[in-house]
Amino acid sequence: MSDIVNKSIETATERLAKINEEICGVSLNRPGMKEQVVKLLNLLRCAMWPQIFGTEPVNPKFAKTLIRSYLEQAAILLNEMISDILSYNELNPGDAERITSKFIESIPEITEILQTDIIAAYEGDPAARSEEEIMLAYPAFEAISIYRLAHRLYELNVPLLPRMMTEYAHQITGIDIHPGAVIGKYFFIDHGTGVVIGETCTIGDHVKIYQGVTLGAKSFKLDDTGKPIKGIKRHPDIGNRVVIYAGATILGGDTVIGDDCVIGGNVWLTHSVKAGEKVYYNTANKYYKNDAGKKNEN
Repeated sequence: MSDIVNKSIETATERLAKINEEICGVSLNRPGMKEQVVKLLNLLRCAMWPQIFGTEPVNPKFAKTLIRSYLEQAAILLNEMISDILSYNELNPGDAERITSKFIESIPEITEILQTDIIAAYEGDPAARSEEEIMLAYPAFEAISIYRLAHRLYELNVPLLPRMMTEYAHQITGIDIHPGAVIGKYFFIDHGTGVVIGETCTIGDHVKIYQGVTLGAKSFKLDDTGKPIKGIKRHPDIGNRVVIYAGATILGGDTVIGDDCVIGGNVWLTHSVKAGEKVYYNTANKYYKNDAGKKNEN
């Protein structure tokens, strides 16, 4: 290459090195971190359902051996990743084994909860022909399964990794579930594209959500420097047996949707709804109406 191009490379190299030093500081020391996250998720999925996702045929006589192999591989990888992340965040890397152990112990319980999500999808979607179809073909199940794994790591106060997991799910499914959200059993997202569930959102059992639903924040409280305050309640609470149809937007940490409510498509809500009410959006008159006949400007 010419001297002009070489000089440009030299200049760009110096600037990039300085930028990385200022922004990143000490390296995570784990090349291909995003790829490692995908590998970890695949190993965990193989351990949870080896007959569906495993890379080898499952002989019932040796199923335990195969499951143990997947779990061991996942545990080794997870322990290394957590150790690096804790060191990077100036936390005690010695906690990695304790966290890894607690997480691995949680896998059976997470699997059992996901089995309820499979049932909810099968019973809630007349197009579903089998549970295997849901596990292999439904992007919503992929997003929910990754969320439930990430949520456990979030509960164990692991930095970075839970977000990397759910953002990978976001990337491949179009469904954005923050790992901090608390979601009950028998959860079903139908179609799924464009669903957003915020960090401090809580969702009860037997809830069904359609595509394009946002459970988000209404506004952010700012500190004295004008920056958003972290860790406060910002997202709505959804009760049990609630159905939220496509395009609905429900915002705010004080917003509570009671049990057995039905929220219609494209509804915009920033206040609570009592248990058992149906809320829909009338495009002609621009109001919503509950079962009691009360009309509300919104």
